[in-house]
Formats: sequence, structure tokens, C-alpha cells
Amino acid sequence: MYHLTWIDSTIENGNDALNSPAEYDRWAALYTAKRRVIACATVIEEMLGWLPVDVEHEVLDFGLHLRPEKLREALQAKIDESSASADVLLLGYGLCSMAIVGLQARNAHLVIPRVDDCIAIFLGSCAAYKEQARKEPGTYYLTKGWIEAGDTPFEEHLQLVEKYGEARARRMTSLILKNYRRLAFINTGQYDIERFREYAQTTAKSFDLNFEEIDGSPALVQKMVNGPWDDEFMVVAPGETVTYADFATPKS
Repeated sequence: MYHLTWIDSTIENGNDALNSPAEYDRWAALYTAKRRVIACATVIEEMLGWLPVDVEHEVLDFGLHLRPEKLREALQAKIDESSASADVLLLGYGLCSMAIVGLQARNAHLVIPRVDDCIAIFLGSCAAYKEQARKEPGTYYLTKGWIEAGDTPFEEHLQLVEKYGEARARRMTSLILKNYRRLAFINTGQYDIERFREYAQTTAKSFDLNFEEIDGSPALVQKMVNGPWDDEFMVVAPGETVTYADFATPKS
């Protein structure tokens, strides 16, 4: 595991830790290598507008998040398959309930944002996500992709109504949402969002949640696609395995 910030600091300090121009050239080669994106259906929508025409992408079903072990298996299969046609694989995933832990880089480098989940990707950084968490810890986030995927307590509520009736379903959903006070709709500016905004506003009102629209940012997506892959990312070399510690502590 290595990171561009370490290389930058050694250059600034006149350190010989790079040993030779070869180490620096390795980074230059990675930034110009053939890349391929593997992302979930909600994240790829935020990436498509920034992908160069020569960067292909693979999309995995959002429903795999419900079973992290299945998501890990599907990701590893795509990594192994895509390594035959790309030297650098950009993963549009965060830690995602530990699904990323255990993935192996075999014949290609993996570039993974060091985030817990895709909310930080949509907001542009972990710092932005933490700021929202400080502002209101009890926040349920929605984006266009999540609304379209339908995998939310609000859509599940409709199924509960059909099975148990409105009154009982309302009590059950209220228990699920008991720790939430705000519904935040993330506007990433990547598409026409009016009907998704209306859905979020109506949903918040229906479940007695405070509605707020917050601005997203493409900053993390742009860095993932074009670099620099600094401490906000992990770069996993062929032969290495992703560990939980990699998400917390950059290695030099």
C-alpha cells in the first residue's frame, strides 16, 4: 500500500527515500495506465460525467449491499475479470459494511476511496460527511440513485402497509426511524432532480422528519478519476489484500 503524499513529502524534504527516479516514475505510470471503473449503480451516475472516453466501467447491482459477503464475491470476480484489460481499477465503493475488506489486487492496482460509505463520495470528502454528522447525527440521506433503487425504509413501509395495514405499518416504520430527525437530500448537480427533490420533501413530511437539501460535490469523484490519489485513497498493489486498518491509517 502506498500513497502519493509520502512521495510528495520526500521530494519536498530532499529525502532519498525514493531511492531512484523509478519510484516516482511508477506513480507517473499509474496515472497514465489503462483504467477501468467498477462501481455500484448509485455511484456510477456521479462518475459518468467525469470519465474520459477511454475509461470503461462495470456496474454492480445496488441490492448486493444487503449481503456484504455476496458483494465481496461479486467485486472480487469483477476485479479478476477486469484485470485482464486494465492496469488500474477504480472502485466506486467505500468500506460498505466491511464488503471491501479481504479484496485482493492480483494483476492490477486497486484505487479505493478511504470512506465508510458512498455518502462521503456524494458529499465530496470524509470531512464534509463528518461536518454533516456533527450538525445532525440523526440524518437519513437520499440521492437520486437511492430513490430509484428503492432500498429505503420509506419504500419498505409501502410493502408493510400492504401486508399489515397502515396503522401497524406506521408503528413498525416509526421504530426503524426512531433515531432519525432529518432527511437530507443530496443535490450533486449531475442531473435534473426536481421530481426526486419532491419525493424527498413529501417523504420527510410524511414521516415527521426535518427536510434539508444539501449540496454535494464531485471533488472526490474527480480525484478518483484523475488523481492525485492522496490520503483520501488507498492504492493497493498487485499481490496485496485490503484490510480494515487501511481505511483508517495511511501506510508509507
